[in-house]
This record gives sequence, C-alpha cells and structure tokens, in this order.
Amino acid sequence: MISKEKIVKCAEAIVTGMNLKQGEAVIIRGGTHTQSLLEEIGIMCYKKGAQPLIIATSDDYSARIYKEVPVETLEVTPKHLLGAVKEADAYIVVEPFKDPRIQTLFPREKIAARTKANVPIRKVLYGEDEGLGKKWTYAGWPTPEAASFYGIDYNDLERLIIEGMTVPASVLKQRTSRLAERLKGAEELRVTDGQGTEFTCRIKGRRINEDDGVVDDHDIEIGDLGNNLPAGELFIAPHETVGEGTIFCPVTIDRFTNKIIRDVTLYFEDGRLVLEKCKARVNQDQMIDSFKRCLEIDSKEKEVRTTNIAELGIGCNPAIDKAIGYILTDEKLGGSVHVAFGSNLGYGGTSRSCMHWDFVTDPSATIEIVENNEVIMKNGRIL
Repeated sequence: MISKEKIVKCAEAIVTGMNLKQGEAVIIRGGTHTQSLLEEIGIMCYKKGAQPLIIATSDDYSARIYKEVPVETLEVTPKHLLGAVKEADAYIVVEPFKDPRIQTLFPREKIAARTKANVPIRKVLYGEDEGLGKKWTYAGWPTPEAASFYGIDYNDLERLIIEGMTVPASVLKQRTSRLAERLKGAEELRVTDGQGTEFTCRIKGRRINEDDGVVDDHDIEIGDLGNNLPAGELFIAPHETVGEGTIFCPVTIDRFTNKIIRDVTLYFEDGRLVLEKCKARVNQDQMIDSFKRCLEIDSKEKEVRTTNIAELGIGCNPAIDKAIGYILTDEKLGGSVHVAFGSNLGYGGTSRSCMHWDFVTDPSATIEIVENNEVIMKNGRIL
C-alpha cells in the first residue's frame, strides 16, 4: 500500500504542476483504486481557491461497458461530459485502470466507437478547432496488477512512477534547458542507435518544449498546456511531411487494446509511415490494425495525418532507468529518443488526429545536428 506521505507528495506535484488560479474549475478523473489520491488532489485544489469535480470508475464498471453496451451507444458523444469540459479550466486524469489487462479484453470495434465519440471532447480539451484549450495533466499510478502486467517487481514500478513524479521541477528544468540550448537554431536532426534506428527529421522554426512538470505562465502564453507525470523530457513537433528512415522500439503498448507490442520496426518516408513495411515481433497485426482504425476515424478531418511524424522527444528524468512498456515512464528514460505519430497541435505542430502514439528507442541513442555535424547526444549520453 502506498503511504499517505507519498500520496500527499504526488498530489502536491500534480496540483502545483497545474498552476491553478482562484476560481478555476477542475475536472479530476481516475480509477476507484486511486480514490485517496483523487481526494487529496481535490482538497489541494480547494486550498488553491479552485473548484474540483471528481469522477471515479472501477475496472469492473469499464469491463461491463465494453461487454454490455452496444457500439451504437458508445459512439455517441456524451453531451454532459462535453459541456463540463467546455466549462472547465483544467482537466486531471490519474491512471484509470487498476489492472491494465482489463483493456486487452475490450472489443476493438467498441474501442473505436468510444474513440470516435471522444473526438469533440478532445478538440475542446486541446483547442483544436477554436479557443486555447484547457490545462491538462495525465498522471500514472502503480498497482501490483500493473507490475505483473509489465513483468516487473511492484517495488520497481512504484519507484519508477512515484520517484519519477516527485523529482523536483528545478532538476528537470536544468536538464531540459541544457538540451534546448543545444537545439536552438537547429534545422535537421539525425537519430541513430545500435539497434536499427536511423532517421532524419526537420525541426527548423518549430517550438522547443521543455517538460519540467509545471504548466507555468510562459507555457500558457505559448499554448503548451499539457503535462504528464512523471515529467522530464524535451519535445518538438517536427515538420510533419519531411523526414525518413527507420525507428526501432523494443517495447510499446497498443493504443487500442493495451496489449504489449515488442521489437517494433517502423519505416517512414516524407514524414509518413509506410505501413506495409512496418513490423513487430509480437502483436504486429494489433499494431497495424490500430493505425488503420485511427485512419478511418480521422478520415473526416480536412487533411489526414494519422501516420505522419508528430513528435520528437528526448528523455530527461533521472529517476527513470528502464523501459517496461508503460509509455508514460518509458518516454522519460534518459538516453532514449521517442517518436510519435498523429496529433501534435498542442506541441507547436499542425496535425489533427484521434491518435498520438509514442515509440521509444533503446536508451543508447545518438543525436546529430545534420547541417553542422554537431553531436549533442552520443550513445545515450548528453555531451
């Protein structure tokens, strides 16, 4: 059981990171297994002068939704939740599932229906059509069931999430700022590792985002309203239709069914995945099907960029020392680079999509600025 002291520290990290103002409305969502944390967050919101609304659901309830509710109902956008998000100033989500295996049993067509229903909510949350969007945080939370799912000791998972979440923002800021300074003015990057990753992408003129765990006033001013905890990465939205090469990702999670996907090799040209060339040693069919379902959902957008490069990120959290398949922590792993495909409007890009899927390299990446051959990270070590 996680101690009260750790719960309080994590709640402080989440609420402080949201930079709440007097009178702001905050939606707080999570699984019932996180109830103590949700309530601690709510009390801290009140103490900041904000107004919280807590929504909690159990794994059993979610399982029954996907088992008993028809597709036609799941694909309807819930107007009361949409209205609540429109009126909210901030949106906090803590890991909704106690046991990640529960998601692997959900029918894919019903997940697709729910994803389709959430499109209008996502657009309001991220300001994709109009408005600035809302401040948001997604926070992880450890459970014995999750540790079993990821194949690690529970104490390791708790350490990765809790210690990763409570690294001081000043430490993360120091690390991300050092990288940002090196990348300032760069035009094109080449990323390689010893596992098969070798690609280029163009970042000239794109915003350099520093994820230090706090949505400060400067972030709000430039429209960087999102926050993941654990935090600790530098990330950029590369030019979406430029770049080519290969990415090798040892382990990731299927964005639809949450099934573990291992030894992924992705190929892209002109910034877009060549799906017929992409492969994985474990659950390849699941991965390809998820991309295709998201392409179908996105088909109503003016320009479909589901499979275009959306993000280049560099892990900077000193408390995270291994990849386990949990993207929230994996992408903060020092020495690794992650590439995402899909939506990136919130990062300074131009793509809309129902999907944002990260693929994290081995923590031995080398990053080179192409135009001057300057190496800023070699074999996982920042120079």
